[in-house]
Amino acid sequence: LQLDKRLDTTEQVVEEIMRIHRSLPPRPGLDEVEAARSLIQKLEKEEPILLEAIANQRKPSEVPDELFAVLQEMKRGLVRFRSKEQIREAAKLLDLETVHSHFDDFIQRASDCIASPSPNGVSAPASSRPLPRAPTPPSSLYFSEKTPARPKEMVSRDDSFVSKAKPSLYGDGFVAPRTPQIVDSTLTAGKFADNDGEKLSLIKLASLIEVSAKKATKELNLQNKLSAQVEWLPDSIGKLSTLTSLDLSENNIVVLPNTIGGLVSLTNLDLRSNRINQLPESIGELLNLVYLDLSSNQLSSLPSSFSRLLQLEELNLSCNNLPVLPESVGSLANLKKLDVETNDIEEIPYSIGGCSSLKELRADYNKLKALPEAIGKITTLEILSVRYNNIRQLPTTMSSLASLRELDVSFNELESVPESLCFATSLVKLNVGNNFADMISLPRSLGNLEMLEELDISNNQIRVLPESFRSLTKLRVFASQENPLQVPPRDIAEKGPQAVVQYMNDLVETRNAKSLVVKPKKSWVQMCFFSKPEF
Repeated sequence: LQLDKRLDTTEQVVEEIMRIHRSLPPRPGLDEVEAARSLIQKLEKEEPILLEAIANQRKPSEVPDELFAVLQEMKRGLVRFRSKEQIREAAKLLDLETVHSHFDDFIQRASDCIASPSPNGVSAPASSRPLPRAPTPPSSLYFSEKTPARPKEMVSRDDSFVSKAKPSLYGDGFVAPRTPQIVDSTLTAGKFADNDGEKLSLIKLASLIEVSAKKATKELNLQNKLSAQVEWLPDSIGKLSTLTSLDLSENNIVVLPNTIGGLVSLTNLDLRSNRINQLPESIGELLNLVYLDLSSNQLSSLPSSFSRLLQLEELNLSCNNLPVLPESVGSLANLKKLDVETNDIEEIPYSIGGCSSLKELRADYNKLKALPEAIGKITTLEILSVRYNNIRQLPTTMSSLASLRELDVSFNELESVPESLCFATSLVKLNVGNNFADMISLPRSLGNLEMLEELDISNNQIRVLPESFRSLTKLRVFASQENPLQVPPRDIAEKGPQAVVQYMNDLVETRNAKSLVVKPKKSWVQMCFFSKPEF
């Protein structure tokens, strides 16, 4: 601010007024102001609730009192710090709005001063008409008791008028611009960021939600767009009742608000790669949800309301801390794809048989000891993968899986493959490898799987392949390394799957040929002395 700058003419004064006006940061939008006020009210209510929750936490018996007290104090300090930071950001935005409102008044007064004509028809100089004393802004604009009213007509910071011969603050180009209005039905965080590299703060997120609600937005993509400080979503998220697709993946969200249930039109919800440790019961109100991705979070349980998501077709719960899969999963009759890999699940519930539309089930990297017999009820199942578990045997009902195309039970503790599996004749890929010292043989009816193209039996203790192996004429991939194979010999196995098929075929034909050799006839002496007399 150049306080000693000499201003001798009306043009120079006008130019200086507009320069000062132009020096302000861009004016926040109406939605941003509304969001900031709502956010401050929420934060003021939420802080004592969080502090009370911390105070109610119980100390583990093995943890020293002083150590637990230090932890509690640090948690309280973090809550207060984050609350103040977010309030400060919101207050700053409201302060900026108040300053703009004051400056609008000043610009209007200056415009009136320049436009007032002298008796001879010439505009009077600014010095000939005293300006009213400017109101003194409060020391903290946000905490002022009365928010200045907005003038009906805003003036821009455009100073293009300076080049004109006659100074004037009026014209069509001088209406103050606000945040650009968005007319499309798809919003992205980039439209609310100051530059491409900036991520959304809580204030800007709240503002984006307000705009989205007013524009009846259908899709909202916030993938990796929220700042690290945004750990929860504003309650106003529930206003997005027209939203059909919401992507909040790859952020730092810890908690979802109960108002998430207000997204009644939502069909796609992507929450992967956050830090969510619990879901609100209200998630069961998303009755139109078809796709839900909760992978790579910190979930240790699922709400009972999950059973209401009857339209759900794809559910990804991989990479969480789930110790069990709830019985309610059996209510999802339209579910086609279920991924629960990389959890701590010890048992798949019997109710899984109710998932009558399921085509793909992945439960790798868990602690499963067995599969339920009810798995055989899912006649639509095409892909079943349970790698890296502790499964010792497969259910006999596997024979009912008429649509099964891929089965992977590698890296388990299988002792054998049931004969019943060989009735799942649609199998194209079968992996029973890496069961190490436990598996010593394959089912005799293996040849029934005539559609089989890929077979992995590596790292087991199999010595002899069943004779029916010769029927696997479509086999193009056969992994048998690290087995003490004797039939066929190792050198045959190394030549490829069809060489093994041919070897087994030749072996069986040779045996059959030997069994058909004609025995020699008895001599007349044998017939006379050893035949029984007839009476």
